[in-house]
Amino acid sequence: MLSSKSGFKGIWFILPAVLTLLVLITYPLIYGAYISFFDTNLITKWNFEGFRYYKEIFSNTEFLSRIILTLHYTVWVVAGHFVIGLGLSLILNMKLKGITVFRVILILPWLFPEVVVGLLWKWLFNPLYGLFNSVLMGWGIIDDPVSWLGDEKTAFVAVIVVSIWKGFPMVMMLILAGLQSISEDVYEAAKIDGCNRNKAFRFVTLPALMPVLLVTIILDTVWWFKHFTMIWILTQGGPGNATNVVSIDIFKQAFEFFNFGKASAMAILVFFVCWLMGYGYRRLLGNGDD
Repeated sequence: MLSSKSGFKGIWFILPAVLTLLVLITYPLIYGAYISFFDTNLITKWNFEGFRYYKEIFSNTEFLSRIILTLHYTVWVVAGHFVIGLGLSLILNMKLKGITVFRVILILPWLFPEVVVGLLWKWLFNPLYGLFNSVLMGWGIIDDPVSWLGDEKTAFVAVIVVSIWKGFPMVMMLILAGLQSISEDVYEAAKIDGCNRNKAFRFVTLPALMPVLLVTIILDTVWWFKHFTMIWILTQGGPGNATNVVSIDIFKQAFEFFNFGKASAMAILVFFVCWLMGYGYRRLLGNGDD
């Protein structure tokens, strides 16, 4: 049993972490919720509005349509990350010559800043001098330049492609770390029991990876559900509302319309949507501890 002196020392050890969490996470959350009850410019005007902004949000379908569009975007991006990430991690887990070089190359998209990635792909999609139009016209696939980011039919797909390219390395590396933590002895035992490669993947690899997959899918889903930077650089939510996901809408409410109260109310609702998604994943894929 710890003495009172040892317990007092322990408090000093955890105090920096507690203060950091309070300052960087708890305080912004509480302050954001506080702002959502006011019509404010954050300086001189603080008119209490109660639940007015929440009632406005739920009284029309505009916010719901943004949430549905964001879920649509998130589902495609996360699915792309897991298909590409799982496939590449299985290849990178093989004992092949020079595999370390490919590991370094494949993680490069994740290392680039999001601003750089957004500007790079904006140049590639440019209808006048972009690489894609030049290549596709050279191959005879299209006759005229396509405005990939300026057309409602292609802008949403283009944003999804860029987001998948940017985010798959993180999923790939997390799954690869999970694969490398599985002991070879387990595979040997499965082989002795008559498991072929497919059965070993189904009955050994997938169950052993499940904790890693659960954490990865929660992190990836929440991250891309509230993603802002690259979509803003590529399309700023346009054309029309084709890529106007909820994070873009919150930014416009706050910094274009200076409606900080409504923007805060929308952000609080997004927080609960993200929490619900994490809870749902744990219930579906977890071990039932919830």
